[in-house]
Amino acid sequence: MPNLSRLRAAALTATAVLLSSGLAGCSDDGSQDEDLTAQELSWKACPAPAQAQGGGEAPSPLPDGGDWQCATMKAPLDWDDPEGDTIDIALIRAQTSGAESRRIGSLIFNFGGPGGSGVTTLPAFGADYATLRTRYDLVSFDPRGVGRSAPVWCQDDQQLDVYFQQDATPDDATERTEYVDNVKEFNAACEKNSERILPHVRTTDAARDMDLLRQVLGDDKLHYFGISYGTELGGVYAHLFPENVGRAVFDAVVDPTETPEQGSLGQAEGFQLALDNFAEHCVSQVEDCPVGNSAQDVKARIAKLLKDLDSKPIPGIFPRELTQTAATSGIAQALYSQDFWEYLTEGLEQAYDGDGQILLRLSDSLNGRSQNGEYSNLTAANAAINCADDKPRYTTEYVERKLPEFRAASALFGDFLAWSMLSCTDWAVQGAADHPDVSASGAAPILVVGNTGDPATPYEGARKMVQALGNGVGVELTYRGQGHGAYDSKNKCVQGAVNAYLLDGKVPAAGTVCS
Repeated sequence: MPNLSRLRAAALTATAVLLSSGLAGCSDDGSQDEDLTAQELSWKACPAPAQAQGGGEAPSPLPDGGDWQCATMKAPLDWDDPEGDTIDIALIRAQTSGAESRRIGSLIFNFGGPGGSGVTTLPAFGADYATLRTRYDLVSFDPRGVGRSAPVWCQDDQQLDVYFQQDATPDDATERTEYVDNVKEFNAACEKNSERILPHVRTTDAARDMDLLRQVLGDDKLHYFGISYGTELGGVYAHLFPENVGRAVFDAVVDPTETPEQGSLGQAEGFQLALDNFAEHCVSQVEDCPVGNSAQDVKARIAKLLKDLDSKPIPGIFPRELTQTAATSGIAQALYSQDFWEYLTEGLEQAYDGDGQILLRLSDSLNGRSQNGEYSNLTAANAAINCADDKPRYTTEYVERKLPEFRAASALFGDFLAWSMLSCTDWAVQGAADHPDVSASGAAPILVVGNTGDPATPYEGARKMVQALGNGVGVELTYRGQGHGAYDSKNKCVQGAVNAYLLDGKVPAAGTVCS
């Protein structure tokens, strides 16, 4: 299973993601001598997404009839050897719809994951950013290791089908051994198939790619919209290049002060809160809640379902069954957005009647599996980036000692998130640090938007990000709502504040609250 605790923007990336191999995207001409900041991009009509990006059709024309344009940018494979081999970074843009005289520059998006393809996600949500396009070219990219940018590959589709069906909450010594062996096998496949790129996918590398992109696009400042893991990437960029920060927004904010363990525990609490909110919402409707008579009954029936699936899976999407792990993943995916709650209700109704199709489709979405059975490289890239970033390596014994604490945080998700801490234990590349450094003294104001009902990046992370950025940099805005992120909730207060800053430079008062 993927490390759910570190798969932060699934609601966005998995919606947009639904062939290359090895190091496709690496140059094969040895070292390069040209100044990469002077390279010219060749923008062309976008092709259909590659398997690593999630497959599907080429992006539809923009509402005004314009086309999405794609290009590739060369970047050093190893930023410690900037004149050595290069890789290709896949880009996408929609040129501004407004007058050139009012154009501010490019607005670069990262939608999170880590491991999500910006090249597929931006067109999927492009209409949501139409107002911002009146003064910006909207730009996104596949970060290194992702999609068409030197993608990390681990296991093949058939192996991943088995991997995601495994028991990810082992109950005895035999199950624990099997789980640990499966994780080791996955990690070994990553090293075998992607050894050359694995040391070079840290968030600091992606941040340096973004500064190169800023220069290649001809912008004096980096104007940026980061969502979920994109806030961590933006914070690292601000730390490395504070003088280059333009107008920046962080939405669905990662707590940059947490270790992987603390992040996992925080997500156990966050997903439990989201489940509580779903249950309360269901029973508060005018009609009877079809999956429980009270909020406690809703959660008790879900717990019983998962317990039953642990020993006896039910039919899912032939020939695959709905296992306990897949059901837990599917429930988690539905909690990323209030828009998905109706699917969760329907999926639970089906599962109680012995049909696991909807919950399995939700699980597939979280894991980057398309309906034709092909996986994007979301899970592989997620593991590679997180394990290259995160220094701690946890043992089975350590996880077992921590299980009571995780179960106290969430009876439903606690075990699931605790065991996911083993995902980097046998990784081939040493992790960089306990947590990222985002201190950015001297940077321009960064608008930091926290959502009180966010399951994946709990609300407290926004305050921690503001504090870590330093005095005079982070400006906190609170959204009292549900789901992962605030801007795409369509809340007029949030969108008004974000638009006013990005378009007109108007910084809202610190502590502003939107409901």
